[in-house]
Amino acid sequence: MALIHCNFHSEVLQLAVSMDVLLPQALCLKDRRAPVLYLLHGLSDDHTIWQRRTSIERYADAHGLAVVMPAVDRSFYTDMARGPRYWTYISEELPRVARALFPISDRRRDTFVAGLSMGGFGAFKLALNHPQRYAAAASLSGALDLVDLAAQESDDPERQRELATIFGSPEALPGSANDLLHLAAKVGRSRQAPRLYQCCGTEDFLLANNQRFRRRAARAGLKLTYEQGPGDHEWGYWDRQIQRVLAWLPLPRADRAPT
Repeated sequence: MALIHCNFHSEVLQLAVSMDVLLPQALCLKDRRAPVLYLLHGLSDDHTIWQRRTSIERYADAHGLAVVMPAVDRSFYTDMARGPRYWTYISEELPRVARALFPISDRRRDTFVAGLSMGGFGAFKLALNHPQRYAAAASLSGALDLVDLAAQESDDPERQRELATIFGSPEALPGSANDLLHLAAKVGRSRQAPRLYQCCGTEDFLLANNQRFRRRAARAGLKLTYEQGPGDHEWGYWDRQIQRVLAWLPLPRADRAPT
């Protein structure tokens, strides 16, 4: 497995940005483009966190899977109301740059996205807004119902200021590209609906939030694998669950070989 620390200039953000990339070396040396997982970080983290807190390199190696890990600050993977256009960056520019620089596949059947907490929201946002691009998406302890979260934090002035910086008025959330419950109902029974994996620990403060998304996904007819069990909002849980995510991904059998 090769690990690349990549620094480049984002035209969308007008910033110098970074991503870490894991590549299955043997597969790439055979002149083959690797299946790819875009792996997203949470609210207080960056592009290095999955390597620092889990054994993602070892896990991905066993599946012959490339992993692209970008950074988006505290943006909730959104074109911020008062800030950079991180949604345009993560949904359009980043995949284009990654495919240009590295031997990763551009086929839908080989393209996946996953993340934790804020990154779980980002993963489902990408897959539900662009189901034609992603075969599968996974959310680990995701913040999946932002409408409810914004309402719960209405008495916290500092948090409300941050949410206004990201999304603008809370009234703009329902029915928008950031309303995953709305998107679930919209994408629902589409023939191109991606496969979804969702998990949350029973001690996690986002458990009720995840259960609401699960109910909406079930009503919408989405192909959702849901797992709930002991665990909190912490890295021991996510290290275990990312292994289950990789085993769940619909990877071609030929690509499931150590490199």
